[in-house]
Amino acid sequence: MIPRVLSIAGSDSGGGAGIQADLKTMCALGCYGMTAVTAVTYQNTQDVAGVTPVAPEHVAKQIDLVLEDIGADAIKIGMLGSAAVVEAVAAALDRHAGPPIVLDPVMVSKSGARLLDADAGEALLHWLLPQAAVITPNAREAEALTGIAVQDEDSLLRAADALLKAGARAVLAKGGHLEGAEAVDWLITPDLRERYSRPRIDTKNTHGTGCTYSSAVACFLAQGIELPQAVAFAKDYLHHAILHALPLGQGHGPLHHAWATEFLDAE
Repeated sequence: MIPRVLSIAGSDSGGGAGIQADLKTMCALGCYGMTAVTAVTYQNTQDVAGVTPVAPEHVAKQIDLVLEDIGADAIKIGMLGSAAVVEAVAAALDRHAGPPIVLDPVMVSKSGARLLDADAGEALLHWLLPQAAVITPNAREAEALTGIAVQDEDSLLRAADALLKAGARAVLAKGGHLEGAEAVDWLITPDLRERYSRPRIDTKNTHGTGCTYSSAVACFLAQGIELPQAVAFAKDYLHHAILHALPLGQGHGPLHHAWATEFLDAE
């Protein structure tokens, strides 16, 4: 049976982030991807021009129908948009408890557009944080969720510890937005503090890194790999997807999710 992964996230018309990045990652890593669309975004590599949210009951219906029929071995949550959608997703997942959940608290796009209502952060912490196997905030998201100014590794760790105290089972605190020659992430649990580092790649083509990373973690969890090793594999996959990123568009280009795929010569 192929591992099954459900993405609950927004759609990116440019194909670099959101459910499009999730599905590409799942396919590249040998998983069967499914989606519950939370919003339609109008965007390209330069900007998010607008967002049309999907009604909470329609998001929940997508989740129910997929999980009742196909099922899932892991679930990735990305852009939710509003507190009402957060609550609807939490209630739906409570009806189908079991698969590990990777919670990516998508709050702001690469171009700076807000993707989570200001009042939805508390709802996310209250309703979804206890259900998630791991939450994967970047530095800006960790700062917004905890109120701790994140400027370096030490403050990133303090914010991660605060999320543990708030009820998280595990926190993958991502340091890609911080300064330094290396991109450093920390996986923090009550019993573990693991540091993951890769050389920083000098490129502007990093659209969809957070979505790709969290989806890769979900894929490896779906394959039965324990969380610390799943993060290590996902970090390596992401590093190479950035290394082979595609210079498309005039802004932040997308990653190359199929970087490891070898295409047969048709001739």
